[in-house]
Amino acid sequence: MSIDIQGVCPDRFAAVREAFAANFAEGRELGAAFAVRLDGEPVIDLRAGHADRARTRPFAEDTLTPVFSTTKAVAALVIARAVDEGLLDYEQTVASLWPEFAQAGKARLTVAEALSHQAGLSGLTEPMDPADWYDWDGVCARLGAMAPLWPPGEGSGYHPVTWGYLAGEIFHRATGRSLGRALAEDFAGPFGLDLWIGLPDAEHGRAAELQRPGAMPDLGPLTEAKRAAFLTPWASPGGRASADWRRAEIPSVNGHATAPALAKLMSLVACGGRLDGRQMLSPATLEALTRERTAGEDRVLPYRLSWAAGLTRTSAPGWPFGPGARSVGHYGWGGSCAFADPDARISGAYVLTRQSTELVGDARPLRLIEALYRSL
Repeated sequence: MSIDIQGVCPDRFAAVREAFAANFAEGRELGAAFAVRLDGEPVIDLRAGHADRARTRPFAEDTLTPVFSTTKAVAALVIARAVDEGLLDYEQTVASLWPEFAQAGKARLTVAEALSHQAGLSGLTEPMDPADWYDWDGVCARLGAMAPLWPPGEGSGYHPVTWGYLAGEIFHRATGRSLGRALAEDFAGPFGLDLWIGLPDAEHGRAAELQRPGAMPDLGPLTEAKRAAFLTPWASPGGRASADWRRAEIPSVNGHATAPALAKLMSLVACGGRLDGRQMLSPATLEALTRERTAGEDRVLPYRLSWAAGLTRTSAPGWPFGPGARSVGHYGWGGSCAFADPDARISGAYVLTRQSTELVGDARPLRLIEALYRSL
């Protein structure tokens, strides 16, 4: 199959372009983009395919792709900026900002533990309408009152949707702003990032239409924590891809982005906290953001994971962000990802329109990342 690949890829990175083309030639892609920065400067910006299932819209330079849980990496960096400004401390308790959260044995949970998926609130257990996710205060009230599904602070269990409400409410109570507003005011606007948590109606026409996978991901043996996270009728917001979904601010799941914007934001981690020459995170904050907070078999995802304060850390050589021992990032449902390696000083992002069932380590971006490292 012939595929028209657009964008920039120097000869030095020819293996990356070949891997990108191979994903399409093998029928794995509908539309996708891959972007990389080296030392904070753009070096790769590839895109090809279509932005809709009917194949009527080309995947363009300004196509905005829903990136699902890759949004968590964006939110983690916005939170880190608030930590750097002294508005928030990873070691303070959530209840010190949000007193209602202390209910049902959660009083001692720290912000860092909440951001590393240790709150025991992987999903909401009481029945609700999926549309109730659009009631921010209502969801936060449920989380504040809910009894945790395992002892808080005793290891991770991935919080696919609830993480965004925990992180967002912590941030709002500490700063007086929503995470989506702070992203726009502190990063997207000043640094020209086409990156959104809460997509304005005027931008909806640029949003890609995704082809969803035909099956659920393999979660391994089912537990209460896994059912709450993924398998109840209300496990995720209703009307995904609707206008309500796009305009809502859910910092765990509904970010919209271009690959170059994600790669540029992640260069904060690759380049010692600097973005376009401006120091946005101090070395101390960057260390606190990226160091390991918990590691082991996750209670929800069928993987052994190492969690930082909202970012996934590379926990084995070559997985899930390449061979960099200090690499961090996040994957999103269906295959998107954003990553940074401070040793190689690279950052990158992959976005797509044909989703797979993989929750971490989709073969398509892994192929690109492997080719990238071979080219360095």
